[in-house]
Amino acid sequence: MPLEEFVAGWISGAVGLALGHPVDTVKVLGFFKGMSFPLLSVALVNSVMFGAYSNALLYLSTTHHHDRHTNPPSYAHVLTAGSFSGLMQAVVLAPVDLIKVRLQNQLHPYGLRSLAGASGAQYRGPVHCGASIFREEGVMGLFRGTQALVLRDTPTLAIYFLTYTSLCQAMTAQGREPGPVTVLVAGGCAGTVSWVLATPLDVIKARLQMDGVKGVSYCGVWDCIRISVRRDGPQVFLKGLTLNIIRAFPVNAVTFLSYENILKLIC
Repeated sequence: MPLEEFVAGWISGAVGLALGHPVDTVKVLGFFKGMSFPLLSVALVNSVMFGAYSNALLYLSTTHHHDRHTNPPSYAHVLTAGSFSGLMQAVVLAPVDLIKVRLQNQLHPYGLRSLAGASGAQYRGPVHCGASIFREEGVMGLFRGTQALVLRDTPTLAIYFLTYTSLCQAMTAQGREPGPVTVLVAGGCAGTVSWVLATPLDVIKARLQMDGVKGVSYCGVWDCIRISVRRDGPQVFLKGLTLNIIRAFPVNAVTFLSYENILKLIC
């Protein structure tokens, strides 16, 4: 199993975070709130995503990253490898994503009380958050929202990698490797398209991960969809879409450019 894909994914994820984290946390009133944990979690997510995709593609088509652009795999293989990547990312990293969402939804520092006298944040940090969830909700509590995460990431990453691959091919002469501008444009477009598709289930995933914390309980994905539509209307599925799009293009453009160049350096 080639490990350089995981390494390149890890580093490129950290680079992309420098652009994406400020925009992402605007949604929860914190500009660089909790930077250390996102740095590790986003890097880990990208490592699994790129590593799983590349190894699945190598298994399906014997296409190595050295000749992926000059001798591209079939779109069917790209879709299959992308789906596998999404599934692995969702299942393996579900607890990490849950902890990130719980921490981001804390509007006050640990122990601080709001002006209305409500209880302050209940988590001191990621380790305390994970331990608290495990203690109060058990092992399965750490995988809360995993079904929605799988439904979001499996098809989304298939489209993500297909968009990137197809645009690189369309913008590059046959037999040549895509230049930096092509990689930036293709990566940015891939990120934008994937987040347009992912946002509705991202809303549901986040609500399931906060299940019970804000006084609302759901009996699964479909129950969450039903209650959300009844209370907030169909437009609830577009919540955060504008920020996701603003964030997606530059973050994924830089992520792919970093990934491609890091692979050239370490391989």
